[in-house]
Amino acid sequence: MTSDTTASSAPGCPVHGGRTPLYGPEFAANPARVYDALRHHGPVAPVELAPGIPASLVISYDAALAVLRDPRRFPKDARRWERTVPPDSPVVPFMKYRPACNKTDGAEHARLRAAVSDSLSRIDVNTLRDSVERHAETLIRRFAVRGAADLRTEYALVLPLLVFNEVLGCPPEIGDRIVVAMQGFVENVDTAKSNRILLEAIGELVALKRARPADDLTTWILDHPARLTDEEVTEQFIPLIGLATEPEQNLIANGLRLLLSDGRFAGDLSGGSLPIDDALDEILWTDPPIANWAISYPVEDIEFQGVRLPADQPVVIGFAAANTDPSTASANRTGNRAHLAWGAGPHTCPVQGQARMIASVAMEKLLDALPDMELAVPARQLEWRPGFAQRALKSLPVRFPPVQAPPRPTGSAADPVQAAWQSAPGHGLRQESPAPAPAWGPSSPAPPVDPYAPAAAGGPHTPPPAEDPYAPTPAGNPHTPAGDPYAPAPAGSPHTSAPAGNSHASGPRPSAAPDRRRSPLSRWWRGE
Repeated sequence: MTSDTTASSAPGCPVHGGRTPLYGPEFAANPARVYDALRHHGPVAPVELAPGIPASLVISYDAALAVLRDPRRFPKDARRWERTVPPDSPVVPFMKYRPACNKTDGAEHARLRAAVSDSLSRIDVNTLRDSVERHAETLIRRFAVRGAADLRTEYALVLPLLVFNEVLGCPPEIGDRIVVAMQGFVENVDTAKSNRILLEAIGELVALKRARPADDLTTWILDHPARLTDEEVTEQFIPLIGLATEPEQNLIANGLRLLLSDGRFAGDLSGGSLPIDDALDEILWTDPPIANWAISYPVEDIEFQGVRLPADQPVVIGFAAANTDPSTASANRTGNRAHLAWGAGPHTCPVQGQARMIASVAMEKLLDALPDMELAVPARQLEWRPGFAQRALKSLPVRFPPVQAPPRPTGSAADPVQAAWQSAPGHGLRQESPAPAPAWGPSSPAPPVDPYAPAAAGGPHTPPPAEDPYAPTPAGNPHTPAGDPYAPAPAGSPHTSAPAGNSHASGPRPSAAPDRRRSPLSRWWRGE
């Protein structure tokens, strides 16, 4: 028997016309409760993304994989849907069609995706790590002397943008505007103006690199054999910069929240301790930085796993709900990376390796500098930003013994931040003088292999020709069929080790005589 996602409601949840809203403070405060209440619908539940915007939320792990691997029935083009919704709806700006690789299908998607993925695979891992460390140290200097900070606005939000601007080869006068624009998007303040600023800044960057090419991501995409136009390059940068803003800050902030509030991390050795890499794994399973996304728009009514999905209505993948599907839950997910936080199928995240490394190094540098840090408020009092897509803290206030920042070594690059980060839109990050541009291409000798980096074209993970590698898995088969390079790692498989050089991400920490005057997190980090 087939059910209709327009009917019935989740018990115990507020409903609008038979649909459960995925917005407002109640959903933001406890989305897991909402997902649990929706499970009585089966693999797909009727929801509302914003007032008057109906959608179908896929909350089953198996169903989510089936949708992600089947772009023929679940295409990304939103233009037919756009004609059915009010243009002033708050979700339209980021759900509407754009000629970018994350919103296209077929040959167009393959061409755009190749330019982006091939260029990302050229980023040198050691250079990227050095950039994260330098900018992390600079930001920590700004608040270490105060003994208190909001780690979201002063650290997790700005660090990835500083790093990504450097990867793009972006000069300060352009990078400042990109930071301001993306902050406006994140805080939902005058998004139309933010969109205009962002497009103008990226357009200037593309024109600059056409005239003066360099060894950076912008130039690599411009020079790719796919021969993208300037307009196409601009459109690819919008989702890339978006990934460097919202998901990355959430991964860092949510990971730090876990480390500061969970006894397994903040406890001493007698209670058991888990390294940063395992903290990231847990966040990606239970509180992924993007909770609901990978939206598709069927062009006709579809019968899917006993549910009728209406044509031209968004089908949203519930990453958080699918990851916590009781039918696939595991008692111990340590080292298990079969989660769906990075997606699956042809639209799997192209920067998952870089994103994970940036978060790991960001957390490592902060704990190295401020090991006695603790939450300034109880974890239960932390507030979450509303919105159906992200799992995002409003703030992450912490306190710690003030630390006098040591003087910058003689001959080092200038401090790239002129003023402390301010959370109100319009306050950008300006450089006193540009630091020497790093060489983002492979160095000599070749750097160690990054286990998280996307496979290079033609590499061992490049899929062989197949009839349809993205088709749904036949009933009864394992989650990960042979030959699907985009599927998540199989549950129970040995997890990938942390990147070389991250002494705290995995492996034993050096022993030390315990000092019970220190905070539990400090004792854990020092290996006491």
